[in-house]
Amino acid sequence: MRVATPPSHTKGHPVNRRQCIALAGAAALGRVVPVSAAGPAARYEAALAACTGFNGTVAVGQGARIRFSTAVGFADPQAATPMAVDTRFEAGSVSKWIAAMVVLKLVDDGKLALDEPIARYLPDYRADTGGRITLRHLMSHSSGVPNDIVAARKADPQVGLVPLEQMEAVRRFASGDLRFAPGSAWDYSHSNWLIVKAIVERASGKRYRDCVAAWLLEPLQLRDSGIFSGESSDVPGMAVAYAGLAPPFQRKVTAVPDYLAMAGGFYSSAPDMVRLMDGVLGGGILGPASRAALVRVIMPDQHYALGGRTRIETIAGKAREAAWEDGANGGFRLVARRVLADGASVVVFNNGSHDHRTLGLLASALMEAAYG
Repeated sequence: MRVATPPSHTKGHPVNRRQCIALAGAAALGRVVPVSAAGPAARYEAALAACTGFNGTVAVGQGARIRFSTAVGFADPQAATPMAVDTRFEAGSVSKWIAAMVVLKLVDDGKLALDEPIARYLPDYRADTGGRITLRHLMSHSSGVPNDIVAARKADPQVGLVPLEQMEAVRRFASGDLRFAPGSAWDYSHSNWLIVKAIVERASGKRYRDCVAAWLLEPLQLRDSGIFSGESSDVPGMAVAYAGLAPPFQRKVTAVPDYLAMAGGFYSSAPDMVRLMDGVLGGGILGPASRAALVRVIMPDQHYALGGRTRIETIAGKAREAAWEDGANGGFRLVARRVLADGASVVVFNNGSHDHRTLGLLASALMEAAYG
């Protein structure tokens, strides 16, 4: 483990963007690290060093194998708790990608179908829209269901602290009139995932968190991942999120009620995320058709597939198709990338509200370094 004290910074964005951008440009030209003779680890260390002030964990993988991982700074800077490679972080909206994996497992088992009207699975949902919306619409944010849950939380922050049975949450926050015809447009609506969770729990006969544990965590032996509700600080080994990483410390927390678990309730560590991506995209968790469906783009303008994005980017001088996942909740940030053809992957976690562009540049530099 590599531990560093947080540097001075302003407004919660301590990473040196100019250095990150310069590093990414050099990487594209094959000049990532001037000490490449020292071996692969030196290339990854140089990528991190170029982004001064990074506080978090990273892991670089090839398939399920962790090629490089390290921890920098503090899991809780106010308490001076050192960061560790297996420190846990909220995954933010990457939780939606995890939820899509669970849905596709039920598709493999013949219990759900992506293109059936959801009225088949939730006959107590409003009949007019339930007969038009499908799971594929919901998971690609093309359903037209308005984002009423976010509007409600903005109007009253206490909404997220009130426990609700899943179908009651659906009735309150995911039953509004459609904003557009299903499949005709894209709107990033958390309310979609309230409906998906109700369908999964009804079709499986299990709590969603138990589905994640049984179908993903246990077979892949992921010991630092799971579903939380409320504030994640109750999870052992969890990092603490802040608006910035220097005094005066300001916690940046957004509670996640259980009914929103699919939208933002997953947590993990950097090595676990590498193994999870490999187990699902390269392993036997899902059948071939479901693996393909998970990453097949449905809304091209957004690069959006089911619960996440797939992009073709130039990596190490070659156009490569990659799962392209970003997540945030409160002060937590996650950037995860996996090249679909060969399984090269990078995961970056942060608990200090770094902007995603900066973390994306770091992830790109690490991925360039992975190709040497």
